[in-house]
Amino acid sequence: MERNTRQRDAIRQVFEEVPRPLGPTEVLEYGRSHVAKLGIATVYRTINSLVENGWLVPVELPGEAPRYERSGSAHHHHFRCRECTRVFEIHGCPGDLRDLTPAGFRLESHEVVLYGLCSKCAA
Repeated sequence: MERNTRQRDAIRQVFEEVPRPLGPTEVLEYGRSHVAKLGIATVYRTINSLVENGWLVPVELPGEAPRYERSGSAHHHHFRCRECTRVFEIHGCPGDLRDLTPAGFRLESHEVVLYGLCSKCAA
């Protein structure tokens, strides 16, 4: 039981240390710096549990497997690097998009995803 607790703590620590949405394989990579024998099945189980209890939220990008970030952030959007495929938070929002909504439609939410090269890949 202690081993699972250490692994779960390592996974939480990864999300506290890395300030961007992460996929399970990224969590595994970073988590192994805390617990060398961390396994992908444990990562998936822990992520699912953390989503269920509201500590994490999924970040859905069109055509991709979800990534996850800590809950509680203000409304924001994301930037995906086309080179390294990492996803970053964009703080801020273009605002009210109702003017773009077709006549007779009711806008309930929106998600803006920017694509390009992150600073590391652009250099």
